[in-house]
Amino acid sequence: MYFGHIDSVVNVDAVYPAAIATALRYLAKTDLAGLAPGKYPIQGDDIYVQVIDMPTRDLSETRPEFHHKYLDVHCLVAGKERIGFATDTLDHVVVESLPERDLYFYDSAGPAENFITMTPGSFAVFFPWDVHRPGVADGEPMAIRKIVVKVALSAVERKS
Repeated sequence: MYFGHIDSVVNVDAVYPAAIATALRYLAKTDLAGLAPGKYPIQGDDIYVQVIDMPTRDLSETRPEFHHKYLDVHCLVAGKERIGFATDTLDHVVVESLPERDLYFYDSAGPAENFITMTPGSFAVFFPWDVHRPGVADGEPMAIRKIVVKVALSAVERKS
């Protein structure tokens, strides 16, 4: 998992794999507040953007999720959100599978779940081995706007 603020991202090509650098450059250079909710291609199905307007919810109303084929780059545009995360120990129960969306939900993230607080401009990169629980309220539930850039693992080049 990576966590940071989009305004402090420098030398993306030297630090991140090319596909993640592409996602971060898109987030840094695009008027994210001006986009309508929906899906936008960056590089076809390899890298694409989901613009999501949603309410945050109480922790008990959210579920941890993971993906097999894509990593997620979450970026908060408006509001405040907590996201739970934990290393996938592969010993949790899958309670819902949506393979056509590469989306799987666990019954829990386990006792090692931690939380980050996202504020506008914060970004977090979650790999398939990072169980994550987005959309958790930080205090009272609120409306948020977030961008999720989906990056196909097949598009991620390894740094040597």
